[in-house]
Amino acid sequence: MSVTETAGVIPRVAVVGMGYVGLPLAREAVRAGYEVIGVDSSASIAMGLVHGVSHVDDVSNQDVSSMVEKGFVATIDTSLLATADTIVICVPTPLSEEGTPDLSAIEAAGRSVAENLRHGQLVVLESTTYPGTTQEILQPIIESTGLSVGRDVFLGYSPERVDPGNSTFSLRNTPKIVSGITDECRDRAVNFYSDLVDEVVISAGVKEAEMTKLLENTYRHINIALVNEMAQFCSQLQIDLWEVIRCAKTKPFGFSAFYPGPGVGGHCIPIDPNYLSHRVQTRLGYAFRFVELAQEINDGMPAYVVSRIQRVLNDQARALRNSRVLLLGVTYKADIADTRESPAKDIAALLTDLGAHVSFFDPLVTAWETTSPGLARVSSLAKGLRETQIAVLLQAHSAFDFDVITESGTCILDTRGVLNGPNIVRL
Repeated sequence: MSVTETAGVIPRVAVVGMGYVGLPLAREAVRAGYEVIGVDSSASIAMGLVHGVSHVDDVSNQDVSSMVEKGFVATIDTSLLATADTIVICVPTPLSEEGTPDLSAIEAAGRSVAENLRHGQLVVLESTTYPGTTQEILQPIIESTGLSVGRDVFLGYSPERVDPGNSTFSLRNTPKIVSGITDECRDRAVNFYSDLVDEVVISAGVKEAEMTKLLENTYRHINIALVNEMAQFCSQLQIDLWEVIRCAKTKPFGFSAFYPGPGVGGHCIPIDPNYLSHRVQTRLGYAFRFVELAQEINDGMPAYVVSRIQRVLNDQARALRNSRVLLLGVTYKADIADTRESPAKDIAALLTDLGAHVSFFDPLVTAWETTSPGLARVSSLAKGLRETQIAVLLQAHSAFDFDVITESGTCILDTRGVLNGPNIVRL
């Protein structure tokens, strides 16, 4: 046990939000020796965790069962927040239907915390959001109780840096950015996270910590857009962009490799830069042009993939209408089962609208909810390849048998640059 007991009492932490950020955090807190409560608004998620069932790729059922054996409690009962010494908010921050930041989950979590707040508690927000949220949104909710931040209770911000499916970097060995409204808030947050991670990096301010996560993901967003646009004109110039990148990354300085693909997906890249763009627009009155251009390019990749499918079929004297198209890998990232925000959904919808007969195969996905009617999962990779006119590799899962794909003889549009053969066409 790494935590320090006070008068024989083990410190207790409550994690609000049992998603891909909150559940790994709860697991690490259990491992560090804390008593841990996981609070989620979903009764089915809480009940599943109670019975040792994980809904997060990076946390196994065995992990959850071990957590429960060590006293982990999952619940929808927010009154238990009053029993915690530290409360960490890990709720989602999506975009609204209008494309603007949706902070309703943070506000709801803040109200739940405020209703159960007591002297001496540390509250930390981990949700990705625009600079100013902790001080302008969360702090007033907390201080509406009459308790003063920095004197009666303590408030900090620490941006989540979870990379789903990454087997090399976990919560424990990824440096943790930590900040606080006051020096005392910061110091208490540092003490807490020092039990959970190998390295704590102290931010000079809360806004700087909030901006750090947005910079990290905006950097990725823009560079992905760069190579996505290059993929489009390299195809027309008959240049293999993947070979260009392979050569470029041999330079030991000044270059970081990014790769094109069918579009961006997941919880961060399509969303987080928009939080920053919105803040710039509403506070400063002008556009963050890099982000808006990157968004335009990345959002257009599904349509570009469909146009490439049409061109490949045209070269075979086939029309897209009534052709059978097999999508290989429909998650937003390799080696995880999460299909939320996957560009595969837009590709399937566009193909269906153009009259193609679309099916999919993904070794990690048995059921896929899309807006495309009649979209079915083929029973096996080999069978699906035999029965289609063209297959499109959208996600390069390690569970795929690439030999089966390349040796099938079926025409394959490879959007990930991992296949080679006479029947392979790269994006």
